[in-house]
Amino acid sequence: MTDARTVGGAVYVAKDRFGATSATHDVAEHHGGVLAAMAWATKRDLKLAIRSRSELGVQLLFYVIVVSLFPLATTPERTLLATMGPGVLWVAALLASLLSLQRLFASELADGALEQIALSPFPLEGLVSGKILAHWLTTGLPVALLAPVLGIQYAMDAESLIVLVLALLLGTPVLSLLGAIGAALTVGLRAGSSLLALLILPLYVPVLIFGAGAVDAARAGLGAGANLSLLGAALLVSAVGAPFAAAAAVRIALD
Repeated sequence: MTDARTVGGAVYVAKDRFGATSATHDVAEHHGGVLAAMAWATKRDLKLAIRSRSELGVQLLFYVIVVSLFPLATTPERTLLATMGPGVLWVAALLASLLSLQRLFASELADGALEQIALSPFPLEGLVSGKILAHWLTTGLPVALLAPVLGIQYAMDAESLIVLVLALLLGTPVLSLLGAIGAALTVGLRAGSSLLALLILPLYVPVLIFGAGAVDAARAGLGAGANLSLLGAALLVSAVGAPFAAAAAVRIALD
């Protein structure tokens, strides 16, 4: 990784090992803009994700395999499959999200890019928000879009599939936001992967309960509005607080 410094207010930071620049003239021009920081970090991480397509493929393949194994190991009775389907799909989505969290900050800490990002004129909270958004776009969104296809294996009706997709679209961003806090707290630690799972899985439990419960409520004729509203509230709270907590943890890791 090459290095560069600021001269006369213009920021130049070296390319990381993937070849993506950590900061450019555009960074200096949008100094202090949170939305601009999010856009830049999202674009950068999406480029890195596209260049490492094999990692994305492994995550999605993991999700598909886990979901597909359960119908093969249980009874083919349609009622039972429809009952267990939402829970299986949500657990698989949770595990797929957890599988990809370690790459949020670890590789950039190893090659020094994380320190350069933290020193850029953009607010670190905005940059972290962009990285979280990119994580969701490459993990949570594909999982939500694949859910209706995989849900057919569980004999789920159209209404249940629609509620499932809505719940995943609301819940998977919460998984990415909460996961980013754990990823930042454990970055650079020797047993970071194990600690990350221990820290984050308890926080995922309410999202899992409300997400799977929304489909169960819809199937029972009770309406999924309450569960979806709780997921929406969790998304709002985590969207406000998680970037600040993750940014603070990154600063601690860099000190």
